[in-house]
Amino acid sequence: MDNEYGYGAAAGTIFAVYAVILIFSLVLAVGIYVLMAIALSSFFKKVGVESWIAWVPIYNNWKWLEVGGQQGWLALIALIPYGGIVTSIFLYIGMYRTGRAFGKDGAFLVLGIFLPFVWAFILGGKNSGEYHPEWFAAYGWPPPLAGYGAVPMAARQAAAYQPPQAPPTV
Repeated sequence: MDNEYGYGAAAGTIFAVYAVILIFSLVLAVGIYVLMAIALSSFFKKVGVESWIAWVPIYNNWKWLEVGGQQGWLALIALIPYGGIVTSIFLYIGMYRTGRAFGKDGAFLVLGIFLPFVWAFILGGKNSGEYHPEWFAAYGWPPPLAGYGAVPMAARQAAAYQPPQAPPTV
């Protein structure tokens, strides 16, 4: 039944269209999440990180950053409005470093920026080549913080500690 303005049928149609768009968006978001988790799972397995981590939101980005030699806590910045941009930049740096450790060139990063699940599927696949975390040092980068080639936290802290120097004697 129309209300006093005659918009009853139009309002129902608008609501139905809105509901269809909302359901489609949710199904699409879940599909992308599952696709990305499967891709990261294969990638994590190849670089020495437990594959179940790919299914945990935020923590998967934390480990992904650490595989690229970045600090994992940078993933938490994404929880702040517009912080995802900062997290993405550090993730792209890590993706570049990880790609280089697989022997890929810098142009491979473009694929990672626009289609990260394809990037992860390629690197996690059997034909992607061997992962060489020791190449991080060859390029002058810090080692990965997770996976193969990672330096344990205690060793990193011990290496960072410099005992105080005695003042020179005259």
